[in-house]
Amino acid sequence: MKSRTRAVVIGGGIAGCSTLYHLTQEGWVDVVLVERNELTSGTTWHSAAQVTNFGMNQTMVGLKTHSINLYKELAEDSDYPINYHHGDGGIRLANTEAQMQGYRHFASMARGMDVHFEVIDAEECARRHPLISTDNLLGGLWDPLDGDIDPAQLCQALARRARKAGAEVYRNTSVVGLTQHKDDTWTVHTEHGDIDCDVVVNACGYRVNEVGAMMGVHHPVASMEHQYFLTEEIPAIKEAGHRMPLIRCAISDYYCRQEKNGLLVGFYEQNCKTWGMDGIDPNFVNALCPDDLERITDVLEGAFARMPALTEVGIHTVVNGPITYTIDGAPLVGPIPGKRNAYCIIGLRAGLGEGGGHGWLLAQQIVHGEACYDTWVLDPRRFAGHANVELTALKAIEDYQNEFRFHFPHEHRPAGRPAKTTPLTPALAAEGAEFTVVNGWERVDYIKPSPDFHPALSFDFDDAFDVVAAEVKNIQENVGLCEVNGFNRFEITGVDRHSFLDRMFCGHVTKREGRVGLGYLLNHHGMVKSEATIANLPASDRGPERVWYGSAAASEYHDMDWLTQHLRDGEDVQIRSMTNDQTILVLAGPMARRVLSACARGDWSREAFPWLSVRECFIGFAPATVMGVSFSGELAYEIHVPNASLYAAYLALREASEAHGLQLFGARAVESMRMEKGFLHWKADLTTEFDPFETGLGRFVRMEKGDFIGKAALERWMADGPRRKLVTLKVDCTHAPAHAGASLMQDGKVIGIVTSGEWGHRTGMNLAYAFVDLEHSAEGCTSKLDLCGDLIHATVIPFCPYDPDHTRIRS
Repeated sequence: MKSRTRAVVIGGGIAGCSTLYHLTQEGWVDVVLVERNELTSGTTWHSAAQVTNFGMNQTMVGLKTHSINLYKELAEDSDYPINYHHGDGGIRLANTEAQMQGYRHFASMARGMDVHFEVIDAEECARRHPLISTDNLLGGLWDPLDGDIDPAQLCQALARRARKAGAEVYRNTSVVGLTQHKDDTWTVHTEHGDIDCDVVVNACGYRVNEVGAMMGVHHPVASMEHQYFLTEEIPAIKEAGHRMPLIRCAISDYYCRQEKNGLLVGFYEQNCKTWGMDGIDPNFVNALCPDDLERITDVLEGAFARMPALTEVGIHTVVNGPITYTIDGAPLVGPIPGKRNAYCIIGLRAGLGEGGGHGWLLAQQIVHGEACYDTWVLDPRRFAGHANVELTALKAIEDYQNEFRFHFPHEHRPAGRPAKTTPLTPALAAEGAEFTVVNGWERVDYIKPSPDFHPALSFDFDDAFDVVAAEVKNIQENVGLCEVNGFNRFEITGVDRHSFLDRMFCGHVTKREGRVGLGYLLNHHGMVKSEATIANLPASDRGPERVWYGSAAASEYHDMDWLTQHLRDGEDVQIRSMTNDQTILVLAGPMARRVLSACARGDWSREAFPWLSVRECFIGFAPATVMGVSFSGELAYEIHVPNASLYAAYLALREASEAHGLQLFGARAVESMRMEKGFLHWKADLTTEFDPFETGLGRFVRMEKGDFIGKAALERWMADGPRRKLVTLKVDCTHAPAHAGASLMQDGKVIGIVTSGEWGHRTGMNLAYAFVDLEHSAEGCTSKLDLCGDLIHATVIPFCPYDPDHTRIRS
């Protein structure tokens, strides 16, 4: 066994084998995989092994397409062919118009990745799968490339190719410990000896947290028992002359695919069961849980009604094995939070179908720092410290129960809520707040007009439209108050803080005391990594001279890792997170200055406290830090308050506003207003797939300044010229917003992809942002937006259609 290698992958299922193979494809051939037993002896061996192209976003579609192409190539390898039923086709069934509308959106989204789904009616579903009934069926989504694969053969084929490239695989080799050294390298301690390496990868399936504990981390992954059975032969299948398509039924919570001349039928019962919560038997290898068909009786009845042939055939084999879920159902693929040179590829509940793509994206991140797609939807750092075992289990149960039910816009499911709150949460609830969730935080979405106000889930504008319009109108004419909790806040101190930040940002970083600036951080490929505000606070009784770094609520772990890993030896910089200690109250509207002046001492005039200023003060008697910044496009102040004083500050603001028409507002109003102002959202409009010039951020780049992260790569991109450009679109319809991922069409071709969409209540426009091909990016260019199957006229307009000179912000 080697004693030194570049990377050690721990785990020999699809996640580990795919990662090992793709590392060799990216040029790292001195790599090792260690497996405690035999390859595929965990979850992989009993997988139903379906291989679909369907994904909830474009990143997931892209990685599944890679999996399909890779598996097809492996199946056609004459030296080592594997069993892959490619292109049997698959149908996702629906019995409501809302579900069908969602399928039409996913077809539009997938088209941008050159994946072509088809939305079909009930009769066509039955024609393509003659065993199903059309009772209570509207139609479905057809995936022509759907299929299934042999799990063991797939993993052996990937391991074989990795070995041929130079990798080594050590079976029956348990990892017993992990040690990280001062230079951030690792030693992997195994029962057969130690392996020193640069990088370690946790690909341990349901044993993920056994290895996580060796690193001192916990991963939000829980296992669920999952049952399927194999039927005896079904004559209609044997006589069909072709393989049956796969079925995934959101109506009755089951799936099925052909297995020989019978069916494999799997169930997602409501009375589901977690597994391994109190530890896993070390001898649970190539093993299953006890059969429990009584638990799936209700689901089975629905399957019988949909496929009457099941009532006429016997059960050949029952399989009940654990599968892994994360806290939001999507895998965790990427850097482990708070660790260097440590990665994971875990929580792959549909591991066989998409594992090829997951290993591909992870290998790119390990070798190159980023993948070809923005991988935030998979990033392990998208959760913060609230993601404990108990919460993960609750969300895993909820996701299991809704396996084939996609999330609608503005849908926030109830399990595990409220995970994170502030002292204002009950007060805002008493005011009628409807809450959304941001990184676990309960944040006001809008204020309900009545306690029984519950808009139906839809891809159209819902019944909250007029409620949000009224909130925006009051902000525009009077003053509104909004709590923004969970906003990421770091305090940066030390004599080298400004030079450090200057190196991190691609543009000018203000160093003036009492001033605030906005800037962008790039990765080493010159692409947009993060967006942050920088506020310079003078020394006071609250602390020394310091910088406040503020960024998106979900970016807490992501940004901390990025900043700390770029600190240089001997650099006098300290970074402290304040994210969970402070909450922002946003005061916005033309009367905002009067309200602030009525409850805080000092001169708050335009001359004394202009836009982009920062000052410490008291709101009533609550200590606060006020910034003159606006995400709404109106005169506004961010009031940062320690959580212990938050309620006191809130009461002081409410009392001071009695004469000025203050009303509460929420996140939906903010979304509408920021679209009108050309303000961008991190990981919606700001991604690692585009550079700042393509994203319309050229004014924030200073190429003439000294070196900064990503500068050399950005110079190369500038020499080549932009590929696409972010534009604002006016969408010519009033019934629905554009949804992220939707395709823009011209002459039957995709020429752009929507990143955000919302109605602008002050401009009266249906607005969208989209990255489009350069030749279609000029103002006045038109295209057709595929909006849930309808082709809607869209026109490129100026990027900031509301108050483009920012006169209202500066007032």
